[in-house]
Amino acid sequence: MSLPPLIAHIVFSFDIGGLENGVVNLINHSDSSKFRHVIICLSHYTDFFKKIEKKDVKIYALDKKSGKDLPVFWRLYKLLRKIKPDIVHTRNMATLECQFPTLLAGVSARVHGEHGWDVGDIAGGNKKYQFLRKLFVPIVKQYIALSKEGCNYLLESVGIPKNKINHIYNGVDIKRFSANNTFNKDRVPTDFIQTNSLIFGTVGRMAEVKNQLFLVRAFLHLLDKNPQFSERLRLIIVGDGILMAPAQKLVNDYCEQHQCKNQWVYFAGASNQVNAIMRLMNVFVLPSIAEGISNTILESMASSLPVIATDVGGNSELVIDNKTGYIIPVNNIEILSNTMEHYLNDPDLINKQGEAGRNRIEDNFSLQDMVKHYEDVYSKVLN
Repeated sequence: MSLPPLIAHIVFSFDIGGLENGVVNLINHSDSSKFRHVIICLSHYTDFFKKIEKKDVKIYALDKKSGKDLPVFWRLYKLLRKIKPDIVHTRNMATLECQFPTLLAGVSARVHGEHGWDVGDIAGGNKKYQFLRKLFVPIVKQYIALSKEGCNYLLESVGIPKNKINHIYNGVDIKRFSANNTFNKDRVPTDFIQTNSLIFGTVGRMAEVKNQLFLVRAFLHLLDKNPQFSERLRLIIVGDGILMAPAQKLVNDYCEQHQCKNQWVYFAGASNQVNAIMRLMNVFVLPSIAEGISNTILESMASSLPVIATDVGGNSELVIDNKTGYIIPVNNIEILSNTMEHYLNDPDLINKQGEAGRNRIEDNFSLQDMVKHYEDVYSKVLN
């Protein structure tokens, strides 16, 4: 009896992140009788790989050097010749060039996914990357874009035929992310959570594209405007990265200016308990300057949280303005602060929008639908 087709998922690295979380969900919920999976990292992987529940899934790291490392493509070619995948699925600009050694290795079923933008390619505006994408159009058999913006970009700016573009929303585990999860509050500072606290929160790697400094500035501005609520207002930031130090400095400078101790902002760092930490929050905020389809928006809505998100990427495809939260412009501190203030002035809004968000997730963003759509693309490219 022949084995099911083998899919090689090529990613730049396998660390905590939305793209990697999507790969984990896809593999964990796919039908093992239809497809097998292997993960290839150009650089490295971390313990995040342990979230994959299927024991037969292998992961390889090619240890790419920083900058140009042409030998990594030779190492990839040799690995592909060894493991002989039936399908190769690359993701984002960082792995698009891997389609060429895939072609040379004799893998005919080739898929590429566009998950979102980085700070050097906001909304696909980088002309060099546009040119590179056009070069690979004849090689890639099928494309997957997570947002409508991504689909339109591939169609109009890159010139990919419509019949090669597939729009697939991320799905979310509605059992894992729900209002019933609990988090051990002993892990947070004792003075952080008070009676009737209003806790805003965000989750994401602390990188420029995620723009957490915008949120910190808006939150501190909210504090200045509402000193009478200083005992209630709180902000929790989950994630780590290059913006951690400047974000902490913003808070420290604020406290020094006001001659006080920080009791408002808690930096939780990277965490594998995001589903539980979200239950500490009352309102989720995504301040990014670019997005595809945000897993954290989906997860927070599944957790019955209202969402304030910037008007970028697919955010407005997920958040229904004034119903499940608010869509705001990027880097407008006054508007974000005023939007956060809505929940101070109308506490019932939290439950109302949170319930609407949960209902939207249950109706439109199931993991089962997501997996089926991916499997349909894989079957199409094989045939």
